[in-house]
Amino acid sequence: MQPSSAEYTVTRTYLEWLVELPWFKTTEDQIDIQTVREVLDEDHYDLEKVKKRILEYMAVLKLNASKKGPILCLLGPPGVGKTSLGKSIARAIGRRFVRISLGGVRDEAEIRGHRRTYVGSLPGRLIQGMKKAGTCNPVIMLDEIDKLGHDFRGDPGSALLEVLDPEQNGTFSDHYLEVPFDLSRVMFIATANYIDPIPPALKDRLEILELPGYTRQEKLAIAKRFLVPKQVGEHGLEPAGVDLDFTDAALAELIDAYTREAGVRNLERVISAVIRAVAVRVVEGELTGKVVVEPKHVNEYLGPQKYQPEMSERTAEPGVATGLAWTPVGGEIMFVECLKMPGKGGLMLTGQLGDVMKESAQAAMSYLKSHLDELGIAEDALKDRDVHIHVPAGGIPKDGPSAGVAMLGALSSLLTGRCVRPDVAMTGEITLRGLVLPVGGIKEKMLAAHRAGIKKIILPIRNEKDVIDVPQEIRDEMEIVFVKNVADVVASIFVDSPASD
Repeated sequence: MQPSSAEYTVTRTYLEWLVELPWFKTTEDQIDIQTVREVLDEDHYDLEKVKKRILEYMAVLKLNASKKGPILCLLGPPGVGKTSLGKSIARAIGRRFVRISLGGVRDEAEIRGHRRTYVGSLPGRLIQGMKKAGTCNPVIMLDEIDKLGHDFRGDPGSALLEVLDPEQNGTFSDHYLEVPFDLSRVMFIATANYIDPIPPALKDRLEILELPGYTRQEKLAIAKRFLVPKQVGEHGLEPAGVDLDFTDAALAELIDAYTREAGVRNLERVISAVIRAVAVRVVEGELTGKVVVEPKHVNEYLGPQKYQPEMSERTAEPGVATGLAWTPVGGEIMFVECLKMPGKGGLMLTGQLGDVMKESAQAAMSYLKSHLDELGIAEDALKDRDVHIHVPAGGIPKDGPSAGVAMLGALSSLLTGRCVRPDVAMTGEITLRGLVLPVGGIKEKMLAAHRAGIKKIILPIRNEKDVIDVPQEIRDEMEIVFVKNVADVVASIFVDSPASD
């Protein structure tokens, strides 16, 4: 073919791709279970459930190298170590690591490649990743699989169906190559913050491993073992002759008063901010040698506390209850406030509530109106009265059925004139018959309650099986009450004496 021909460069580029792809080149797996365990423990604290599943995968791979592996999906809030876990796995078994970010990808050609008829056409990201890895058995991390978009150019989520099916990906066809490429030896690991946006057919191909948030003790251990040494090294204090250390009390102050998150990303930022403040004083000649950061220094460097405990103040009067919510970034506590005012028996709802949450409030109100005697509420408690229910943080949209119990608790507190205990939080869906139904996100909700200083938590009895995933130290510090119906809830949430008028 003449070099001046328009097809010359197209054909040459195509042939170069065919030649440079690792069709049969592999790296030999160095699978020693003890070494894999040590590497995972060295890089990540806790995450026992996920590490156990990875060790099982490695053990099967050692016994049968031709076994088609599952597609693992690490699901959890930001900052808990999902992406770095993929790097650790690759390092532990001696495989190459390739990360493909899927956040915002909305063109099917990004996965499958462009056909060669297009000017400037290229293979898809998977084939590009295989070329970059240089072997046909790397660890490929598909990051943020829940952030895939789709528009008129195609649906990349559907294009991934073939890639992530162990039975089909042995003959993956890229539109650019038009030659089957074997992806069956690749170890795919996907990550996601939120499971709902993942298409059902794609979700069916994934084995979901949940990474919930860290407890306070785990954050403390992570800060001491990983975050502080890393930040001290990055800020160059050791070459300047400064030995910086944080006391446990100072780290606890950072965790409790300056961050409120499920992961440790913000904790790393505030540690970095303290170290920068120390670095300024080192450069100015004020500090040398051994420097120990204590709680008083934290307040001096970072200013006033960002988060303060507010439980007792918020629930000190009738009509306020503490609920538990699940968000893609971990659990949260939320307050439900109720107020009576002259009116015609209406119900007003505010706080950017979704349809499901509004219906929960209406169900709670209907149940109370039909069971006034049983709950010790005066017959005329709602006569010529409107009730207003508000869920603070009005700028944040809220939805879901799990606030039903908290709404019922707040309403019964308002109508009986009794205060809900300030250290009690609750979650669960209620029905018109007064049953309490199970809800999701129990571990994240319990971690959020623990962070907020809650001592007693009300859970649906059918969620009892989910509590086993919660660390023992948290279960020991909290009283867990499992409830079957509204009567159990009302018996568990109030302070002993009725509130004085």
